[in-house]
Amino acid sequence: MIRWLLLAEVVSAPLFYAAAIIQTFTRAGFDIRRHAISTLTLGDAGWIQSANFFMTGLLALCAAIGVRSLLRGHKGGTWGAFFIGIYGIGMILAGLFRPDPGLGFPIGAPEEMPTSMSTQAAIHSVAFFTAFICLIAASIIFARRFAAIGERGWSTYCIVSCILAPLLIILGSTIGTWIGVIMGCAGLVAFGWVSALTAKLRTEALQV
Repeated sequence: MIRWLLLAEVVSAPLFYAAAIIQTFTRAGFDIRRHAISTLTLGDAGWIQSANFFMTGLLALCAAIGVRSLLRGHKGGTWGAFFIGIYGIGMILAGLFRPDPGLGFPIGAPEEMPTSMSTQAAIHSVAFFTAFICLIAASIIFARRFAAIGERGWSTYCIVSCILAPLLIILGSTIGTWIGVIMGCAGLVAFGWVSALTAKLRTEALQV
């Protein structure tokens, strides 16, 4: 059972980005250089990306249960699982609440950035960034776990991920161009890390 719960998160990042990339090239008016992936939740076909966020969150909750079950009583078993679970809840909320239209997307939206943020958009932003912060916290916890058991390569990978993801977010927020690409890369680093982590833990579970 634990192996199946962890497998849910192993496939999570590939599925999320496969769905996002397909939409990037098929949604009329969407420009990844100007629009964040989150804005794919807008418009008539926005339900696809909303479902993508929602499913990613559900898979993360499954993984949190798996991590807790596998590592109970060991490093990462409590707080690591907790932060992965909160990440999952954040992604679910990001799917339920949408950002405001702007920058010409969806078609018919104002060409400018919204001058104010709706309550729904505020919840979306808080949920999404909370999810990111939780993954950063989880990566620090697992960096310590892997260092303690002598797996320095995995410890280094965790540390690099927790540094690189927020740096990319800051870069995307600062320069204002290619925001979708930069933020997408930040997500790829963070989401890819948790998928890689659960793949590693699943290997450990198979050896038990």
